[in-house]
Amino acid sequence: QVQLVQSGGGLVQAGGSLRLSCSVSGGTFANYMMGWFRQVPGKEREFVAAISWTIGRPYYSESAEGRFTVSREKNMNTFDLQMNNLNPEDTAVYYCATGRHVVVVASVDRYDYWGQGTQVTVSS
Repeated sequence: QVQLVQSGGGLVQAGGSLRLSCSVSGGTFANYMMGWFRQVPGKEREFVAAISWTIGRPYYSESAEGRFTVSREKNMNTFDLQMNNLNPEDTAVYYCATGRHVVVVASVDRYDYWGQGTQVTVSS
């Protein structure tokens, strides 16, 4: 059974940085995509970034490009989201997720397993 456990997040002032980590277990993850999404109350879950487990190719949303960096550490079975220059609009619950043979990386429905979510709050 694939499991994802998140860590990191918290409260930071605008312009600050936070790092989220997702530990994965229960699989070999060849051909899996590792994604980060976020959600605010009353809105749909939205794509933030993703990275292919096998070759490490990153993907970013327009809002994340240039500020966030997604990475993975295969020998540790973790993938991270480094978030810099945060602003209040980044406040949300952040989720890590994984799915196999994900073609549309920004589609929530393509991911089969999800982390528990972690709150990120950016104060102005």
